[in-house]
Parts: sequence; structure tokens; C-alpha cells
Amino acid sequence: MATIIPRWEWRVFGEDLGAAEQAFAALTPGPVAENDELYLLSPAGANVKVRDGLMDIKLLREVNADGLERWEPVMKREFPLPAAEVPRVLDALGVVPPPLTRGAYTLAQFLAELMEPSGSVRAVRVHKRRVRYTLGGCMAEIADVEADRRAARTIAVESEDASAVIAAVRSVALDGYLNTSYPRGLAALIDARPPRYAVIDVGTNSVKFHVGERDAAGRWRALVDRAEMTRLGENLDAHNAISTEPLERTVAAIAGMVEEARRYGVQATAAAGTAGLRIAHNRDDVIAAIRARTGLTVEVIPGEEEGRLAYLAVRAELGVTKGSLAVFDTGGGSTQFTFGHGPHVDEHFSVHVGAVRYTERFGLARVVGPEVLQDALVAISADLSRIDGRPPPDALVAMGGAVTNITAVKLGLATYDPDLVQGAVLDRTEIDRQIELYRSRDADARRATVGLQPQRADVILAGACIVRTVMEKLGQQTLTVSDRGLRHGLLIDRFGT
Repeated sequence: MATIIPRWEWRVFGEDLGAAEQAFAALTPGPVAENDELYLLSPAGANVKVRDGLMDIKLLREVNADGLERWEPVMKREFPLPAAEVPRVLDALGVVPPPLTRGAYTLAQFLAELMEPSGSVRAVRVHKRRVRYTLGGCMAEIADVEADRRAARTIAVESEDASAVIAAVRSVALDGYLNTSYPRGLAALIDARPPRYAVIDVGTNSVKFHVGERDAAGRWRALVDRAEMTRLGENLDAHNAISTEPLERTVAAIAGMVEEARRYGVQATAAAGTAGLRIAHNRDDVIAAIRARTGLTVEVIPGEEEGRLAYLAVRAELGVTKGSLAVFDTGGGSTQFTFGHGPHVDEHFSVHVGAVRYTERFGLARVVGPEVLQDALVAISADLSRIDGRPPPDALVAMGGAVTNITAVKLGLATYDPDLVQGAVLDRTEIDRQIELYRSRDADARRATVGLQPQRADVILAGACIVRTVMEKLGQQTLTVSDRGLRHGLLIDRFGT
């Protein structure tokens, strides 16, 4: 074999790679190449194939901290394949060599006498249509692949310079996707494994994590759905910056989630940052710290986009179809509102109204008297003036940690059950009852409340006050609770319906 300088490789498989395909469409394509290949897939994971009459083998030699892979070509031999070369192929495939009865093997003999009896190697015929590009100084390609009557698209980027590959991948918004070699990608394709995706919602108060699996009909099944209270926005109002300790807690939580997503074999992970990151003047440093530790780029989305995604999640999960619909999502740093009719969004916006802010401002983690509570309600009402004077919607749906915890307390859920919370109805009487309950107890005493997450005990009073104020301003005695939220809307929006 001629001397080949190993390259760092990155590849992704998918049905629709969205923004990346649009980015490639703006580049100048090279010539189109079509060819048929025979891949030999085995649990060993080596890249073993037959192309143009040659046995072609690459072995994975190194994976760097960014997940890039360095594959080394170790064989290109014509058929008939000399018996002396057969053990090298079988070793790459992880097959124990049987007694060899020939001096050389044609391809048909190799498959029938050595591959089929092994029981662990699958011979898969693959047709590729490839278009080459230059992307950020790297060699790149888009290929349409067909194997066993199943089709997929794959994008690859290669270079001797690992940093150039990472930069090129980020430039086309694919850095959230898992690097997937041809053997792994083809195995998933022919096995028709349902694609899995992960989303991470980096909020002011908590980091939410969701892994979903999509079936052939486009229906989603949740594999993981949880939140970790990291208090990224702790003291944010006082300093207008994310502090070191909250950042470290948040980075550690995201790193664990990214690793868990990899164990689930997700194809991609999307991450969105909300109010805390929107207002922090050091948000670029925070995003860089998260990326350095996890390899994941958090996209800080506008409040309006946050509201649109929440509306999308409600529509998908609750099926609200008639009349006017108002959806609000209250978090630690902001509240998003979306108003619409059926599937059509009429208006969405974000206001700087979050539970952490009022908890710190009015000391609502402690026992407070009626006067302090009233002062907090007046401040919340003033900050929610943008929704004053609107006609009452036909349906009001609320989401976020405050409302789901209030619901869990109402239902007495010692163990949180998202299916019981989803679609539950809350009325103002219950909200008022819980406001009085929390007002008369400090955070430590609140933690004994069945259904309340202990980590949310200090901010629950402020959250309940926000929920009550929204109901009052929109003229609603009741609201419907959605356990789904930004992360579910992001999953649908980025990875298909």
C-alpha cells in the first residue's frame, strides 16, 4: 500500500440533517461518484469492505477528546485473496480462523466458506452516491446510502488537523451529533433501530434532560425525562453574571447528561439556554466552559423562541385544537407567553418574571407576613403588565417547575408521576391554599410537603405567586397543566415530528 497519512474523521447518519444540508447547498460541489460496495459487519467494529474487487480494511487507532476518530488503512488486496492474508481479515472481524483449505479465495468462496459459518459477520451490499466538498479547509462529503432496501444520508468531514474538523462541523451546526462510523451507522440502518435524540434545557433554576426515541410513524417515546436543580442564576440579579459555583454545578450536571445520552446511543443532542444565559454579561464564557467540558454547544435562544417551542409541545401532547389558546412557561428567570388559535401562533414574548428573582428580592424562602407577600404580588403584577387587558383565552395551559410541583402537591405524589401531572387541572382556590401554606413555613419546613421537590422549596412560593397572578390577569379560574415543556418542543422542532 502507498503511504497514507491518517486523517481525523467525523461522520453522521440521518434522514434529514436540516441546517447542515442547507449550509452544504451554498458550497461548490465536486463531481458525483456512485459505487457499490460490500461491507462485512461484525461486533468487532472494524471497517471491512470490498470495493472495486479489493479487500479494504481500516482499523480504529485513536479517539480524541472531541470524539473524532483516526482510522488507519491496513489492507487493500485483490481477489482471489491469498490464504496468507485471510487471518488478517478474520482478526479485524474478530473471527477465530478456521482451517484454511485453499491457497487463495475468490470473493464467493471467502463469503461462503469463511464468513457464513462464523455466524457473527453480516455481508451487507451498499450503494453510495457521494458528492465531495471543501469545508473549512477539510475534505467533506454528503452521501446517499442504500443498504438492504433502507436509505439514509450521511455527512462526513476529514482532515489531518483535528481542530479544523471540529471547527468545520460546528460551522454547519452538527456539533451536537454523535460521531458515527460507517460500520455502526450501517448496522443501525439495516436493523431499523428507532433513532434516539437528546435535548438539554439549561434554565436559570434547573437543567432539564430528555431522551426520546422516534418510531417509524413519527411517534415519540420518552426514555429519560428528568431535571437537576443547579441554580445557574444564583445571585444573578445582584451581579448580572453567572458565578463560579453555580457554573460548576451546571457544567457537572450537563457533563453527566451528555455521557448518559451517549450510553443511550443517541444520534444527536441539542441544548438550549434560556433567561439566565440571556441576561448574563459573561454568557460567552459560560458557553465556552460548558463546551470545553462536554463538547456540547448551548444555543441561547430568545424568549420568543422559548415560547414558540413551549406552544409546540403543548399542541403535540395535549391536542388543544379549538378556540384561542394561551400557554405560559414560568421558570427561575423569566416567563414565556404564547397566544394562538389552534396550530397558529398569533404572538409570543418573554418577560423578566422568574421565581428566583422574587425569592431573592423579597426573602420568600423564609416565613413571610401578609404584607411582604402582598408587596411581592404587587411587584409581580407590575412586571406582568404586558398581559393586562387581554380578552380571556378559551384555554390556558401552564408549564414549568412551579406549576408541576403545585400539581404534585395537590395530588399528594410522594413519587412524581408525569402521566398524572400531564393534563391535570388547577384552580385558583388550590393555588391560594398552597400560597398560604408556603408563606407560613420556611424552606426547611416546606420540604416536608408531600409532592414538593426538596430543591424547589425555597422558590415555590414565588412560583405560585406568578402562576396566580397570570390566572388573575387572563381572567381564568382554572388552568390545564402540561408536564411537557421547552425540551419536548425542542425535540420535535429539531429532530422531526
